[in-house]
Amino acid sequence: MRLIPNSKYRLAFLKHVACIAVAFSSVSAFALPSDRNQQLSLVADRATYNDKTGITTYTGNVVIEQGTMKLQADSIVATLNSKKEIQTITAKGQPAKFQQQMDVNKGLARGEAQTIIYNADTGIITLSGKAYLYQDGSSIRGNTLKYSMNKGDVEAQGSSTNRVQIIIPPSSSKSFPGARD
Repeated sequence: MRLIPNSKYRLAFLKHVACIAVAFSSVSAFALPSDRNQQLSLVADRATYNDKTGITTYTGNVVIEQGTMKLQADSIVATLNSKKEIQTITAKGQPAKFQQQMDVNKGLARGEAQTIIYNADTGIITLSGKAYLYQDGSSIRGNTLKYSMNKGDVEAQGSSTNRVQIIIPPSSSKSFPGARD
């Protein structure tokens, strides 16, 4: 592994940071269109890249922001495939957290888990270890939550000590007839 900044590998490293920006842009496919056109900011205490393995690691209070998308973690590892394209992004923390506005008419979607994994091949985001998702008063908790960006569905798994919990607020726009209506 190499420490990046003043080495001859700096250009290769910057290309891999750009790959991560593309990956986050694809994660935001269901987010505000303006997010994709925003600059990507990535800060960390340390960054390393290994050209042979295609693994880029960011450690120490990692924060990635692009538009309304924000990812915070203790560490983030990006793995590239043989074509030098993002294969997976793994964020770990106590907890790792993300937020993003999916729709202009809705509030921020927020989530957290001990581990958050984005698989670029399948479009599935997996949150594991005290996983939690929240938006506009609705929430879901479980040991593991899987969200398919392609299908827009969520699968939640619990355990005997940490069962799945879903909270759905009442609809404020729906009116119910009274006894005299």
